Amino acid sequence: MLNAIWAGMILLACAFALANALMTGQGTVFITLVQSLFDSAKTGFEISLGLAGVMTLWLGIMRVAEAGGSLALITSALAPLFKRLMPEVPARHPAQGAVVMNLSANVLGLDNAATPLGLAAMRELQTLNPKPDTASNAMILFLVLNASSVTLLPLTIFAYRAQLGAQDPTDVFIPILIATYCSSMAGLLAVALVQRINLLHGVVLSYLGGMAAAVAGLAWYFGRLSATEMQHQSAVFSNALLVGLIVIFIVSALLRRVKVYEVFIEGAKEGFQIAVGIIPYLVAMLLAIGLLRASGALEGLLGGIRYFVHSLGGDTRFVEAMPTALVKPFSGSGARAMMVETMRNYGADSFAGRLSAVIQGSTETTFYVLAVYFGSVGIQRSRHAISCALFADCVGVIAAVFVCYAFFG
Repeated sequence: MLNAIWAGMILLACAFALANALMTGQGTVFITLVQSLFDSAKTGFEISLGLAGVMTLWLGIMRVAEAGGSLALITSALAPLFKRLMPEVPARHPAQGAVVMNLSANVLGLDNAATPLGLAAMRELQTLNPKPDTASNAMILFLVLNASSVTLLPLTIFAYRAQLGAQDPTDVFIPILIATYCSSMAGLLAVALVQRINLLHGVVLSYLGGMAAAVAGLAWYFGRLSATEMQHQSAVFSNALLVGLIVIFIVSALLRRVKVYEVFIEGAKEGFQIAVGIIPYLVAMLLAIGLLRASGALEGLLGGIRYFVHSLGGDTRFVEAMPTALVKPFSGSGARAMMVETMRNYGADSFAGRLSAVIQGSTETTFYVLAVYFGSVGIQRSRHAISCALFADCVGVIAAVFVCYAFFG
């Protein structure tokens, strides 16, 4: 499927550019397309280069946590859940601890930590994969949960809203939490349906119920705080927790007489190698995305949505925020730019401005996550990963629209 999607994106962009050139009588769009190719290649390399430093750090820390027994302890606590969601992963396998750490970092909004931890998890899952070029069930579930993961503390979105003049930058907190929770549950349900995972088992329901209660509790606590206090406390909480985990990993390793420096260096070397290996996969996906944007295909799709909704007599206010939704599966930075542009044009406290922020926080960048995570271990056949992840994206966007009409409509 990935081959068809990648080729389809490029061919669609080129066809749209050709139609644009024929209708306008100007061929400058082709200059823009070629420039986009070079810019995408440069961006892919720069992202991978920047990721190399972060990868060396966190894979080194992960190796210390593994050697010190911390990951085994975390894994044992969640072993009953993993046994039913990922039955092909043996009990207490290092992949389980890596998956937990990655999802925890995503929940806390720690992007710099989440990506390398996710790559470490994917690397461990690949060791259990009987077909190295094809995504396994466990890898697909992990990727979909990443692409739709719940983010409790979207600090970046709060910061942008504050800079653009929002009276209460954090008034989108509860809507974002609801939308991202809906997308995560949709992704889990989609994968469970395809892989025939029984989510009605008592153990699974108890874990999911506990997670839902934790989300609701945090939403209630932070929702009571003022905008300034929420940003301060959430930032302190997430980063203090991260530092605390590092201290626990190192102390546990020292108690086991582990040579922490040497173990850290071993993991750091692996991190650098993974970062370099990502480059071709990331460049391939970014150039397809860049061509779609440069050709005007995304803007054309937006115009079609607006016309369709207007012809049905519907409220078209939500359409103004759709650029963020259309770009988000392809480019995190592009979607962020679309969000900022929407808030600048219509106001940070406008319906479109708030909705674009909620959409931005509802899901992850699906194709970026797919390219980086699967590319790091050489996966070429993604099976049902893309369809399930995009389904979660769609549910997240729809939930964001309905929630915003309920809160701000």
